[in-house]
Amino acid sequence: MLISDVLRAKGDVVFTATPNETVGAIAAMLFARRVGAMVVVEGDREVVGIVAERDVVRVVAEEGGAGLTRPVSHCMTRDVIYAGPTETVNALLERMTDRRIRHLPVCEHGRLIGIVSIGDLVKSKIEETEAEAEGLRAYIHAA
Repeated sequence: MLISDVLRAKGDVVFTATPNETVGAIAAMLFARRVGAMVVVEGDREVVGIVAERDVVRVVAEEGGAGLTRPVSHCMTRDVIYAGPTETVNALLERMTDRRIRHLPVCEHGRLIGIVSIGDLVKSKIEETEAEAEGLRAYIHAA
């Protein structure tokens, strides 16, 4: 299964932030939107970073409440690892596991088109496995 299939099933909505928004504002948005990460963009959806709940926790642990007033550019991951829409679920599961990443922006021709989480990929893999099992059961009953 391709990542484009996963995006088609889950939708392509991506919550984004700008680098100058505060860590506190990002924390509030993550909570309100019930997501674990936001892509940090400039201009026409040019990805400049990603910020996750872990980043917010790290800032608060290191700086206390004062860290919440810092710009998100202070704590975001700048070396973003991307996914492409033609990559497979299996390839991304391996990449995310190896690098301990929970969220991957999906880009096409340098433009942000979606985001996938490890949960999205596991759900997709389970659905694929269940469909294969059902196909085998149908084949056995027909034989």
